[in-house]
Amino acid sequence: MGVTPSSASGDYSDVKVVTPYGEIPWTNLSRISDEEMKALMIEVTNKVGTLQETVERLTIENAELKAENLALKDEIARLKGLPPRPKFKTKPSGMEQATSKPKSKKGRKRGRGSVRDKLAVTSEVKLKADAPAGSRFRGYEDVLVQDLKISVEVVRHRRERWETATGERILAPLPPGILGGFGPELRRFIAAGHFQGQMTSERLTAILNGMGLHISKRQVVRLLSRGLEALVAEDQAVLRTGLETARWISVDDTSAPHARRNGYVTQLGDQRFAVFRSGVSKSRAAFLGLLQAGRSEHVVNDVAMARMREMNMAAAQIDALASHGDKRFACAQAWAAHLAALGFDKLNVQPDPVKVATESALWGAISEQGLLGDTAIVSDGAGQFRVGDNHALCWVHGERLVHKLQPSSKKDRDAVELKRTLIWWLYADLKAWQRYPDPKRARALRVRFDRIFTRRTGYVMLDRLLTRLHRQKAQLLRVLERPEIPLHTNGSENDIRAFVTKRKISGGTVSQAGRIARDTMIGLLKTCAKLRISFYQFLGDRFAVPGAPHVQWLPDLVQNAPA
Repeated sequence: MGVTPSSASGDYSDVKVVTPYGEIPWTNLSRISDEEMKALMIEVTNKVGTLQETVERLTIENAELKAENLALKDEIARLKGLPPRPKFKTKPSGMEQATSKPKSKKGRKRGRGSVRDKLAVTSEVKLKADAPAGSRFRGYEDVLVQDLKISVEVVRHRRERWETATGERILAPLPPGILGGFGPELRRFIAAGHFQGQMTSERLTAILNGMGLHISKRQVVRLLSRGLEALVAEDQAVLRTGLETARWISVDDTSAPHARRNGYVTQLGDQRFAVFRSGVSKSRAAFLGLLQAGRSEHVVNDVAMARMREMNMAAAQIDALASHGDKRFACAQAWAAHLAALGFDKLNVQPDPVKVATESALWGAISEQGLLGDTAIVSDGAGQFRVGDNHALCWVHGERLVHKLQPSSKKDRDAVELKRTLIWWLYADLKAWQRYPDPKRARALRVRFDRIFTRRTGYVMLDRLLTRLHRQKAQLLRVLERPEIPLHTNGSENDIRAFVTKRKISGGTVSQAGRIARDTMIGLLKTCAKLRISFYQFLGDRFAVPGAPHVQWLPDLVQNAPA
């Protein structure tokens, strides 16, 4: 349908509307029948929809061309030896800080107390003053001075050797904590300096040599990665205890190079513990394997079968697994051989039966072991973390997508700012609702969510993003069912920052022992911090440093801490 041009006089008597039924004068438009009018409206609607799709496609193509143009300019500048274009980083949105409840200024802030009262005097020195004759003695004025005594000791352990009547050799054992000719205090100093102080092995070697200790970099690396079997077992027990007792866990991942190959590390934990596990893949199967806390079982049970049906696996494959006599497999190799025997690896169908069966069997094993249970998993939305029925999404990551939009017109910028303001208000009210949950207010918050994320703005990129976020309504509003879970993954990002700093300073790992040591020690370091335990004292107790205070087994502390 179209309209023929008219004269500039404003007279519409000669204007004609072009329709599928020919040209109709403007004055006769009211005489069109209902059927003809419906046909006209259908045609108009179709043309408008086509034009909207064209505008959206051209907008996306324009953005892609701009990005490609900038990349080509950067490459030309590099080839010409010109300075690179400055890269401007997007500032954090600040939604979490802005919506946090400000601290009350009423009343006087409680002091930390006197430091003198917390110090235990280990020695006393009396200092004489040069007083003139005739002066009176008025006692002492005490000054407490904290200092550190670091000295290198070389102890010769003379071990008795005996030989029994039968020729058996008996040798007196060394004190606990000694490894490769180095004592436990040195091991503690190196471990604390490297994992907590973020010092490289080169710098540690230089410091120790400067103190007069004869040790090489290779020996420092050995002390960092060997003799940690008990700590590895404790870290594994922390993970299992945490998964058994946690009401929620937050997860995150980042890159972790190993043996000159790209790899990934996954963090998970709550306010009581943190655990890190690295590998070459960050698939959902790898994450499910991590959730078994050291095991690698695959179990075909009712939970696994239900999961296969949810993932639209073909009935023939489900029946093949259900009718087979073997339902439990101890390792991934045995499970892969079982699927190959059933011919799953030769099927070229979607969804991939090997992938679906593996993920379902891992989930069945987790359920049978009593892990997770009703535990909610809070993530940034990465696909590998979407397991179970209690998955929740991080609001900070969702709002960050809106914050990163770069509209070109004032109208679009105003639309983005308006939506961000509405999201911030909703987020603040969700935090307030967590403190005082109420079913009626929960229903109102759900209605507000729909109103914010379904109302169109006219800015194509923003509207598409809002539609995508609205599809994740159940995960974003999981807090209305579980008030105890956090609205963000800031805890995980804070934990994994230590891993990122370690990677920037020391790079990746080379040996398997080094990779395990890195994951274990950073996890125990973060767990100690959450339990308010000195990591230095923890290392002293575990390395059997003489006189070190006892530190309780961390899994027991995690279990007894409020979840």
